[in-house]
Amino acid sequence: MASPTRRDLFTAAPLAVVPWLSGQSVGQGAEPPSFPGLVVRMQEPRNLEFPISALNESTTPSEQFFVRSHFAVPKIDRATWKLKIEGHVEKPLELSFDDIVKLKSVTKPITLECAGNGRVFLTPAVRGLQWGFGGVSTGDWTGVEISTVLEKAGVKPGAAEVIFVGADQGAINSDPASPGPIPFDRSIPLDKVLKPECLLAYKLNGEDLPTSHGYPLRSIIGGWYGMASVKWLSKIIVVNKPYQGFWQSLDYSYFERRDGLPSLVPVTAMDPKAVIAKPSLAEVVPVGKAYRIHGAAWAGEQRVREVEISFDAGKTWERTRCPEQKSPLAWIFWEYSWTPTARGPVSILVRCTDAKGSRQSDKRDPDRRSYRINHLIPVEVTVM
Repeated sequence: MASPTRRDLFTAAPLAVVPWLSGQSVGQGAEPPSFPGLVVRMQEPRNLEFPISALNESTTPSEQFFVRSHFAVPKIDRATWKLKIEGHVEKPLELSFDDIVKLKSVTKPITLECAGNGRVFLTPAVRGLQWGFGGVSTGDWTGVEISTVLEKAGVKPGAAEVIFVGADQGAINSDPASPGPIPFDRSIPLDKVLKPECLLAYKLNGEDLPTSHGYPLRSIIGGWYGMASVKWLSKIIVVNKPYQGFWQSLDYSYFERRDGLPSLVPVTAMDPKAVIAKPSLAEVVPVGKAYRIHGAAWAGEQRVREVEISFDAGKTWERTRCPEQKSPLAWIFWEYSWTPTARGPVSILVRCTDAKGSRQSDKRDPDRRSYRINHLIPVEVTVM
């Protein structure tokens, strides 16, 4: 039996387009209408996909940025909100929003990708939000390096990880179920947290964080999948041993082979990946005329070394045109001028290779469960 094509999978996936969305911003005025064309993957809690065919700016406008929420948006008043820093520290702290914005700020372009981005292409189908390729966006994040705040608290010797706790919470009733209502949280190894790409962000693209993106404060863990960047931060806990919380043991985890045996480990850094923005799925491309194929590529903590394209199911590959990557934490745009010479169906593949030589695989690794989806998926078009 032939494997389902990309077109089959999209046809089977429930899609809805948002003409506009508005919401009451907690602690400030109403948010502007959202970008026409965002795809609804879940209405409540709201999960919205960026339409990858609209990709044309290196920084995704805030109203187009994909939205991933596990629970309902919490109600937060910025005037009374406090961030607690506690645990394995010399001096537990409570910082107000004003305390945080007075600290030295930085702005960094960082790509966030949902760990389940591309899940709609998995066969057989798996549980979870059925993302296409639009569970990814890039923003200019402004905030304070997390190391700055931890330095104020004084991390004690022996600290191993830092747990970030969001104000959003609820019960997971599916299998595996949570032990009653729990917040969304995530721990990050201390050596990663202390790197300059890890921020406490309070602005996206120069404006206060939108409610759906973690207002008033969220963590940004550059180079890692989006589940590591906790929204609506309420607490930071430094611990001296590994944290086995729900969101990194029972969920957001995959199997790693150790001595031939599968062992569950948390999802962490993003894998190299290239996507096609144009042509779109099932687009008709004119024969004998130059067509600009373009898209984006990223590689987590690594730089993108090259993006290649194939029109013969991966038998041969050609390099695309890529600019120099200014930041290893943000995607780059690639392009290729194609002049098709024969009419009929064509499947187009692209693949990304990072600076260390890691490359997208042509086959799916089932040990990754429903996460880290970066195997090659063709875009099928018709030349006429």
